[in-house]
Amino acid sequence: MSKYTKTNRGRYAPAPDSLPEEMHYADTGCEASASCLKCPLPMCKFDDPAWYQAHKTRERDMEVVAAFREEGLRVFEVADRLGISARTVSRALRRTGFAPAAQAA
Repeated sequence: MSKYTKTNRGRYAPAPDSLPEEMHYADTGCEASASCLKCPLPMCKFDDPAWYQAHKTRERDMEVVAAFREEGLRVFEVADRLGISARTVSRALRRTGFAPAAQAA
């Protein structure tokens, strides 16, 4: 009995697609975009979850800095506005290199 199966294609003929052409594939998207084909991310969040988490953290850090620096809010006010803890705000400011002077509550 042979291990190989006989096909009708020639030796150098391209292999047929592995996915059928008539199938409907739903483009459901994710939390970043409603459609995979219109996603603004440079890479799919499912390809590298660690990259996506770091990307979300950087975006949140920029929101924290904008609220703190441009709007002149205090750490606790920024925390209340963004729904995060004051410690998270302090960490975000430190990560971005904008360490504020100690503020009185």
